[in-house]
Amino acid sequence: MSKVWKLAVGVVLAFSLLIQPVSAAAKTIKIKVTLVSVELVDNDHVGNEWYTTASVNGKTIEEGSTLTLTVKPTDTLKLKAYAEEQDKIPDKGTTNATLKVSNVKKSVNKELNVKVVENRGRYSGNEADWKFTFKIEK
Repeated sequence: MSKVWKLAVGVVLAFSLLIQPVSAAAKTIKIKVTLVSVELVDNDHVGNEWYTTASVNGKTIEEGSTLTLTVKPTDTLKLKAYAEEQDKIPDKGTTNATLKVSNVKKSVNKELNVKVVENRGRYSGNEADWKFTFKIEK
């Protein structure tokens, strides 16, 4: 082959590689996560003033609201639920869960149960139970 021909083939190859879409870029999908409800299921004299919060992948989500996340099918959703009884020495409880994005086909409900144990006083050891319900959908 002549040098000119080799050069022409090299230029065509280089150009074709440059205009190819980047196949290494991972496909992403949208996942909607709704915090359907935060419910005090049982309270055995732990307290009556509460602070609750929840998050998905570190982003805070309010009860009744929806977060839309752009994720890869190989990613994992990290759900967190937290309840705290508000007094001088607060009692706290937290629960974490993970869910593989690949396991979400259409819609999945995930409940996180948080237990808060009274840490002082005559009701020490008593428990309050919270239920956080998340709805995850593609």
